[in-house]
Amino acid sequence: MKELKHLNKYFKKYWFKLLIGILITVVARIFSLILPSYVKKSIEVVERFKADDITKSVATDQLLNCILVIVGAALLSGIFTFLMRQTIINVSRYIEFDLKNEIFDHYQLLNLNFYKRNRTGDLMNRISEDVGQVRMFAGPAIMYGANTVTLFACLIPLMFLRAPTIAAYALIPLPILSVLIYQISKVIHKRSTKVQEYLSTLSTFTQESFSGVSVIKAYGLEPKINAELTALAIEGKDKSMSLAKVNAWFFPLMILLIGISNIFVIYIGGKQYINGEIDSIGTIAEFILYVNMLTWPVAIVGWLTSIVQRAEASQKRINEFLQEQPLIKNDFPNTPTPIHGKIEFKDVTFTYEDTNITALKNISFNIEQGQTVAIIGKTGSGKSTILNLIARLYDAHEGTVLIDNTPTKKLNLNSLRGAIGVVPQDAFLFSDSIKNNIKFGKESATDEELIAIAKKAVVHDNIVGFANGYDTILGERGITLSGGQKQRVSIARALIKDPQIYLFDDCLSAVDTETEEEILNNLKNASENKTTLIVSHRVSSAKNADKIIVLKDGEILQEGTHDDLIQREGYYKELYINQLSEKES
Repeated sequence: MKELKHLNKYFKKYWFKLLIGILITVVARIFSLILPSYVKKSIEVVERFKADDITKSVATDQLLNCILVIVGAALLSGIFTFLMRQTIINVSRYIEFDLKNEIFDHYQLLNLNFYKRNRTGDLMNRISEDVGQVRMFAGPAIMYGANTVTLFACLIPLMFLRAPTIAAYALIPLPILSVLIYQISKVIHKRSTKVQEYLSTLSTFTQESFSGVSVIKAYGLEPKINAELTALAIEGKDKSMSLAKVNAWFFPLMILLIGISNIFVIYIGGKQYINGEIDSIGTIAEFILYVNMLTWPVAIVGWLTSIVQRAEASQKRINEFLQEQPLIKNDFPNTPTPIHGKIEFKDVTFTYEDTNITALKNISFNIEQGQTVAIIGKTGSGKSTILNLIARLYDAHEGTVLIDNTPTKKLNLNSLRGAIGVVPQDAFLFSDSIKNNIKFGKESATDEELIAIAKKAVVHDNIVGFANGYDTILGERGITLSGGQKQRVSIARALIKDPQIYLFDDCLSAVDTETEEEILNNLKNASENKTTLIVSHRVSSAKNADKIIVLKDGEILQEGTHDDLIQREGYYKELYINQLSEKES
């Protein structure tokens, strides 16, 4: 259970509610213990009546009193059992809520390499299925565990006080059951881990299949995907059945051993009654009830073992991610940093850990506050990496990235990213309304601001053409919109934020040249006095920039204005001539 120690902080947080729940559990069990003794008294009343020791009216009154006590105790036990569930089970839901938030908050702190290494389905499974298994330990396991311990602690001494010999024989099967449970629980732990790992594989496969359904349909891959899913389903069934077969031993063993206990009670108790060692046959009835009261706790021991083993396996998987240390840390969370927009790269080198590709090689350049800089280069030349380093999605391995003459590591990370408006190469939109997707950049934006910004992004006419206009709900990742529309909504989202630094990462690749020209003119006006970086493959997106940086294989090949660069022989001039001839043709 060492992995489950992570939950101790939550148990400390809710200790008072747990304590109240456990006390209620004790009270509920004490009331339930009244029943067997009054059943014994009822039988004794009948025996005394048959022996003419008491009259019929007295026997009737005493039986009625016993019945009222039994019913009253049962009702009180039921009420306290209800309150027990309302306290302990509610605590488990609070812990589930806190743990999910802890995991999600930690996910958001982890750097992009973590998401490259781990699949979405696995991330989702650990925050849903695995947390669900842990909740069972934090609630039902504690509740039934306290219930079982209380019953054992109260009932077993009571049995020995009533009739030691019968109690000794009745309890003989329990140690045997404990040993068997211990052996089975070790197998359960191994198989539970395999089942939870498999669920992550299945979640990942289905998530990718749903996300890539358009590609699957376009290539006619439905039969292949169905076959793969069938194979995964069969494998999952086999793993789950393997676990179920082990779990299936619990109840038969419990019934067998409790049955043996009942036989001992009847046989030993009967002999003692015949020999006059016990004074009432009601004692046998009382012990049969005691043994059967132990039936559920004994069964619970096995069930609790299974829950603990599954929870431990799940918490171990959760801890693996919680122990991942974020590489990008906000070292100054309580010191807001004003951002003006001056950017400088000093001998920056950066290598991606997952591919070991060196994207930038000892590059240096300056961007003054309010300047517009275009970055041109072939795919893989390091353009997007520059933007990622400015937004501090990564840290440079060598050299320094400075904002306003301060290294980015010494800036308040929230202030830095709050001052940046990013339009990524792959425009990501959420499964929400178009309005809320744009307001993601500024939640307090009015409808008038929204429309004005959408017009600047040249997407307003498209939006009002939809049946529900700005309230149109988008499909997953914005699949409802075309590529160009997604890019323009993403641009609107950045513009409405009105940041100090704009980062446009090839965000006009899916629009035609006329729309591109209109958007660029609007961006020029909107980004006046704002530092703007435009990454593009098109000269048309770069020609009006104050400075153009040409990259090749992570190094700066050329640097200057459009007019300067078209006068020099090199990559930019060749690109300009090629694109100009394509436009004319």
